[in-house]
Amino acid sequence: MYISIFATFKIAINFAHMSLTPLNAISPIDGRYRSKTANLAPYFSEEALIKYRVQVEIEYFIALCEIPLPQLSNFSHSNFDTLRSIYTAFSSEDAQAIKEIEKITNHDVKAVEYFIKEKFDTLGFQSFKEFIHFGLTSQDINNTAIPLSIKAAMNEVYVPAYLELLKRLQELADEWAAIPMLARTHGQPASPTRLGKEIDVFVVRLKEQFNLLNDIPSAAKFGGATGNFNAHKVAYPNIDWKNFGQQFVQEKLGLHHSFPTTQIEHYDHMAALFDTLKRINTIVLDLDRDFWTYVSMDYFKQKIKKGEVGSSAMPHKVNPIDFENSEGNLGIANALFEHLSAKLPVSRLQRDLTDSTVLRNAGMPFAHTIIAFQSTMKGLGKLLLNREKFEQDLENNWAVVAEAIQTILRREGYPNPYEALKGLTRTNERINQSSIANFIDTLKVSEVIKNELKQITPANYTGI
Repeated sequence: MYISIFATFKIAINFAHMSLTPLNAISPIDGRYRSKTANLAPYFSEEALIKYRVQVEIEYFIALCEIPLPQLSNFSHSNFDTLRSIYTAFSSEDAQAIKEIEKITNHDVKAVEYFIKEKFDTLGFQSFKEFIHFGLTSQDINNTAIPLSIKAAMNEVYVPAYLELLKRLQELADEWAAIPMLARTHGQPASPTRLGKEIDVFVVRLKEQFNLLNDIPSAAKFGGATGNFNAHKVAYPNIDWKNFGQQFVQEKLGLHHSFPTTQIEHYDHMAALFDTLKRINTIVLDLDRDFWTYVSMDYFKQKIKKGEVGSSAMPHKVNPIDFENSEGNLGIANALFEHLSAKLPVSRLQRDLTDSTVLRNAGMPFAHTIIAFQSTMKGLGKLLLNREKFEQDLENNWAVVAEAIQTILRREGYPNPYEALKGLTRTNERINQSSIANFIDTLKVSEVIKNELKQITPANYTGI
């Protein structure tokens, strides 16, 4: 026992000295799927969070100069571009410098403040540096920086990926608009439909949820230690600080100013965003399962790529792995979105710290979502329509025209049409075109109606 424990401990020590590479990353987001999620790093990485914090601090200082506060009235506005370069030219080295400061402060936002003050010393702005982070709490920075990063990630990464998927689905809906298909309700043959229409169902669902997404504001809190601008008002009682905060958040940062708040943003709007993203993911997951099933039904073949292996044991297999990969990643994304939306709006009294560690994971569900969207796109790109299978299923299920026949008989006032068709179709005998035609010939209706009924086939009984 001692030897095995020691061996395990030794292995752990060896692993601890590994440099971080995709092969030893704990999360597949930064490992196996790094190439698919790297474009989210500028918004959700530790370096990105630090950069957005620096941006808010700099813009806040500039806004104080523009009031102007008396002590900042002689700070030349011509220096604003120089100040903004602190975050526009922000580097990995700058981020690391802030992390080194944090080792001393043990406070991430205070480290940002000290970093900027050092920059002020270098630039010759020493006499103004105490107005960096003036009157603020760390949450005034975090609760603006994080919504900024999420908004940017949505616009730059998520929306393009969503629109690409939506466009492809719309193309397939149009391309296959005229393909008749046997519908299945409860897994059983049902009134025929068209393949393009079934895809269009998902297109419309996605569009409607995206419209709701666009109505959700990117909200941020900005108001001091308990949201009341206490420190600001005691220092400068004649300034309308509420108006200042609203203008700063909405005009400078392009966010919605939440007021009143406690020390932190109440996150209700962010929760709404995550809930809507979850619903979009649920729609894509539903799509994945439908196409997985269509592949299993042989409605689609899949393009074969030379050298790829479908199964380690069964050489013939071409598995629908892309739809499965998407489904799995959407499940993880939705679990995280659900936790974020349920947890973030809840904070004890005026503030607890549980939101801080949770928000550091905000990028993870976005990453799993992007992986899923890409996998769905890949799966859709492999599909080869097997028209013969569609036609065969329709031909093998003539019983589905019973609905059409009994409906026309109802129109004509025929007695008990439903019961007549039920007697024909609810047997174990196979129903085909011939048996349907023979049944029609037994009906006591005019030849015109009989001819009308005989024109109905599973392939043309597809509605509008």
